[in-house]
Amino acid sequence: MRIIFAGTPEFARVALAQLHAAGFEIPLVLTQPDRPAGRGLKLQASSVKQFALEHNIPVTQPRSLRLDGKYPEDAAAARAAIEAAQADAMIVAAYGLILPQWVLTTPRLGCFNIHASLLPRWRGAAPIHRAIEAGDNETGITIMRMDAGLDTGDMLLMEKVAILPADTTASLHDRLAALGGRLMVEALELAACGGLAPVKQPDQGISYAHKIEKHEAAIDWADGATAIERRIRAFNPFPVAASPVAGASLKIWESAVLPGQLPAGARPGEVVAVSERGVDVAAADAVLRLTRLQKPGGKPLDAAEFLRGFALAPGMVFGPAAEAAS
Repeated sequence: MRIIFAGTPEFARVALAQLHAAGFEIPLVLTQPDRPAGRGLKLQASSVKQFALEHNIPVTQPRSLRLDGKYPEDAAAARAAIEAAQADAMIVAAYGLILPQWVLTTPRLGCFNIHASLLPRWRGAAPIHRAIEAGDNETGITIMRMDAGLDTGDMLLMEKVAILPADTTASLHDRLAALGGRLMVEALELAACGGLAPVKQPDQGISYAHKIEKHEAAIDWADGATAIERRIRAFNPFPVAASPVAGASLKIWESAVLPGQLPAGARPGEVVAVSERGVDVAAADAVLRLTRLQKPGGKPLDAAEFLRGFALAPGMVFGPAAEAAS
C-alpha cells in the first residue's frame, strides 16, 4: 500500500516511524515549513521532516493547501506532488493545516487521521492538554476517516488509555504517540483487505480542545488546589504554569495537593511553609506544595535545590499581589 504522510511534531514522527518500519511505501511526506527556534532563531525542520530526510523520503512544505487561498502557488505545487504520488491513502497526524476537499478525495481510500482523544470528546487542537486539565480519568486514540468538519469523521479504530494521577502532557503524549502509530498500522492492514467498519460519531458528549494560549499559564490562586495542580500537569512541558513572587515570575513544573485544611487566615497565593520537600502555597480550598520550580534564566529544579538559589519564606505571596508589591 502506498501512503502519503502529513504531520509535523514529535507525535506525528512516532507514527511515521512505525508506518515506515511496517513496510508501507511512502512516496511523499507533507509537513509545516521550517520555523525559527532557539535563542538564535535559526530555521529548524520539523521532527517529521527530519525523519523523512534521514530515510530519503521526498518532502513538501506548503504554507497552505487552499487553491484559492493566500498561497495558491504552494497549494498548486502540493497538489501536483500529491497526485503524482498515486497514494492509496493519506495519513494525517498533528499536521497543522486544514485539508480542503480536493485533498480528502485524491487518495483512493481517502484520508485517515490519528487523533489523541476518544472522539467525540476533545475534538480540536489540544486534546491531551485539555483531558488532563479537565480531570478526565481516561483518554485514548481514535483513528478516523477525515471529512470536511473539525474531527467529525467516521471512527475506524479506538483504544482507551488511563490518565494516571501523575501524568503530564509530556508523559501522556509519549504513550499516546506510540499507540497512535500502532493503531494506524492496524487500520491500514484492515483497509487493505476491506476489513474496516466505519462508525459515526455520537451526537452526545462533544467537547472542544481549544488551542493552548500562553496567557493560560498564569496561575490564579483563587482557584481550587486540585484545579491548579491539574493545570500544572496539563501545561508541562508547554507553556508551563507560572506565577510571580519576590519580583520574579517562577515556572511551576510539578506540585501536589496536601491533605487537610487551610491554615487560618491564609490568603490565596500566600506561602504558608517552606522546606526541602517543597514550597507550600495556599489556594482557595487547600494547600498546594510546589515541588519543582524554575526561576527566570535558570533550569527546572527540585524544591530543595531551587531554594538554595532563590529565597522564599512564609508570608510571601504569589500572584497579582506580588506584582503590585514589586
